[in-house]
Amino acid sequence: MTATDPWRRALADFVSRSHRLPADGLASTVDAVLRPLGVAATVYLVDAEQRGLRPLPGTGRPTPEVLPIDTSLAGRSFTQVEVHAGQGPPPRLWVPIVNGTDRLGLLEVFPPDDADLADEALRDGCRLISGLVGHLVTSKRDYGDVLHRTRRSRPMEVSAELLWHLLPPLTFATPEVAVSALLEPCYEVGGDAFDYAVDGGVLTLAILDGVGHGLPAVLTTSVALAALRAARRAGSDLPGLARAVDAAIVAAWQDARFVTAVLAEFDTGSGLLRYVNAGHPPPVLLRRGRAVRELTGGRRLPLGLPDDSVVVGRTRLESGDRLLLHTDGVTEARDPAGEMFGLSRLADLAERHIGSGLPAPETLRRLSHAVTEHQGGVHRDDATLLLVEWSATASANLEP
Repeated sequence: MTATDPWRRALADFVSRSHRLPADGLASTVDAVLRPLGVAATVYLVDAEQRGLRPLPGTGRPTPEVLPIDTSLAGRSFTQVEVHAGQGPPPRLWVPIVNGTDRLGLLEVFPPDDADLADEALRDGCRLISGLVGHLVTSKRDYGDVLHRTRRSRPMEVSAELLWHLLPPLTFATPEVAVSALLEPCYEVGGDAFDYAVDGGVLTLAILDGVGHGLPAVLTTSVALAALRAARRAGSDLPGLARAVDAAIVAAWQDARFVTAVLAEFDTGSGLLRYVNAGHPPPVLLRRGRAVRELTGGRRLPLGLPDDSVVVGRTRLESGDRLLLHTDGVTEARDPAGEMFGLSRLADLAERHIGSGLPAPETLRRLSHAVTEHQGGVHRDDATLLLVEWSATASANLEP
């Protein structure tokens, strides 16, 4: 595209309008900047449970129906993070909306009737607009409620409302590594959480499970998250992070509450993984698409129960390796007959989805839904998954 391309003019107009754009004006603004091109569009956002694509209202047109992810062309575009053409009528393009590499939804684009849906200039233009939509969905969502409301199929409990505002995006990637996470049940989540940060080529990550359920568990986990971040940003090492959480929990409560966790640092240059396991299920190492072993080192008591005897676990990953972390609500999920989901089932499904070439967030979406379905759709405990993949391919697969 040239500097005078109409899509770039539309993008420049969009950027200009975005500075004072309220969240509930996003859909109508997308329509307005595309109108001079003879194009209309609908913004869809993925719902909290990652099962449907829900239209963002505000275009002045009737609001479309929710689109199922698993049984629609739009859903295929979302799961594969690829542009797909629908012949209509009317003809349209489904364009993934991401912020960085975090999947947020889709832009349904209706070009002029005589447009060639395979035209790369058209598709590139749509990607420009959808890219800015992704940034704006992320940056504007806390200035109003419409973006949160659109993503919900029902009201969210107080505990979940608090926790979701503390978590980082579900997916993040650099050229060397991709990390993705997912929590269920998303509307009633209790003490489960995750965190990550990348600085100087080192990925620091955590998966946590606060004792108990509901708001008390979330409050414990929230304090643990805050203590982890404060200590990490002050330059603490892994044992120091654990001690910081111990101190914060002990200072806040006297009832022996605790948080199980895996804390880890991964050097994306050398492949060295250092980790501390505070009473948590061990991470699973997947190599060449197969689950090869659990990482059982670095043991100490759960966070909140001070323990100075920890020895940091170490292992060195190979390029292409994946690390799957989970809470006990995954493997201990029971079906109506009482059978547990189990580690072998989790590993088998992970191998199957990885073998299908699915991006990391789609692998987790399917794993999480398998856990839900195993329980007959009713979660009795939080179930959290976190997947790290060390490869340039993993990162590239997350971009539209």
